Amino acid sequence: MKSSPFAVLVSHVNQVMRHIPGASRLLAAVIVVLLGCSSRAAAPGDGNELPWRAGVAVRNLTPSGPIWLAGYAARNAPSTGVDLEVHAKALALDDRRGGRVVIVTMDLIRVPHALRVYVESEVEKRFGLKPHEILLNASHTHSAPEVEPERLILEPVFRLSAKPWDIAAVNAYQKFLRETVVELVGESLATPFPARLDYFHARAGFAMNRRRLEANGSVSNNPNPDGPVDHDVPVLRVSGAEGRPRAIVFGYACHNTTLNGSLLSSDYAGYAQRGIEEAYPGATALFVAGCGGDQNPYPRHGSVRGKKPGDLAADHGTTLANAVLAALTTRGRMVTGALRVAYGQALLAYETPQQADLAAFTREKFPPEVLERADVLRNMLERKESPAPFPCPVQVLRFGHDLTLIALGGEAVVDYSLRLKRELAGGAAVWVAGYSNDVFGYLGSSRVIREGGYEGGSANTRILNHPGRFSPLAEEAVIAKVHELVRQTD
Repeated sequence: MKSSPFAVLVSHVNQVMRHIPGASRLLAAVIVVLLGCSSRAAAPGDGNELPWRAGVAVRNLTPSGPIWLAGYAARNAPSTGVDLEVHAKALALDDRRGGRVVIVTMDLIRVPHALRVYVESEVEKRFGLKPHEILLNASHTHSAPEVEPERLILEPVFRLSAKPWDIAAVNAYQKFLRETVVELVGESLATPFPARLDYFHARAGFAMNRRRLEANGSVSNNPNPDGPVDHDVPVLRVSGAEGRPRAIVFGYACHNTTLNGSLLSSDYAGYAQRGIEEAYPGATALFVAGCGGDQNPYPRHGSVRGKKPGDLAADHGTTLANAVLAALTTRGRMVTGALRVAYGQALLAYETPQQADLAAFTREKFPPEVLERADVLRNMLERKESPAPFPCPVQVLRFGHDLTLIALGGEAVVDYSLRLKRELAGGAAVWVAGYSNDVFGYLGSSRVIREGGYEGGSANTRILNHPGRFSPLAEEAVIAKVHELVRQTD
């Protein structure tokens, strides 16, 4: 059998050491060890010395024809073209010690509860993944296909505009999406490669708080430069044995609402992913939406003379991509295992609905399905009963002592990420994502719920998804569940 280069080196050095005085032999031995370590580090090898195994997969989610777009209740017709395609991407991570997770990012407005339930069930049956080993995150672009056909039936504006074939198209897309995500997970698990993980971060400044307190005490949806923001851009680089980036995961806390027209698009997050992939050919960029429930990209829509909304989306995408590229030039932190993952639910109590709120649900505006829900709530009020609390998904990924990734359900406002990064500050970097596993509506903080406004509760009072506003105690329930799961993963 042919000797390795290192074995040959040791043989030669041993011959030389026979002629070296005893006092110098220790130094020579040290040199041999150092040379061997250097040779080991420099040699390409097969990557088995790397601490992780990873797998990456991508699927195009762009429909072949017109489809109703999600978000913006003022829309009254399906899409008219494509600005930028939408994708689903999966990153499978295995710490070689029994810990694993698959992170799936999607250029969609939400993760419907039904999608989470279906994927959770199927990936366990087909691939043996447990529920806590799958994380689904949506970018929250308002220019992607609608993923819940019932919204075209129940939403007052959509109900009056959507045609039967529009509903049929969304039904077909929903089925396509469910199966595609499951297959995507399987693909990411089927082709593992030895990997190294490194964490970086930078900043991007185009997100601005959109809750402006008015003189009359109300809250309007307008730019508020004095409101809280989270401009952090966390980055996780996954490199293969050859040292080349194979996946780059990055996040930002901001709505994907630069666009407002009829073109399908992944908005600024899509442009950012494209820019990163152009800078690193062969790498897959995955965007993880942060706690941007009360953050908008500014400028947006048609607010800049001479610039189309698509130009602004591209500008913001370039800004975010540049932040990621800048982060990758800094001194990062190597991320080691063990990987520990925990998944649970925070029970969010509701405020007692008011009869005045329920009076708005009339036969002239709403279909029988919604009126039936209103009647149920009226009967509960008469019996002095309260709605059952809502189960908000909470997930914690602990990458050894280097990185903690927290994934919250709903459209969490920025207060959550700011508070959790403050309370969990320590040796590990803290990354907080929203829009994960079940995007059920707005998740306001205690401050935001008390202030009121759209994110504070009015968005949740249409009883399409919720019987009313969450209690201000919702924040404490979420934070307590996060700390509980963090302790479980210690």
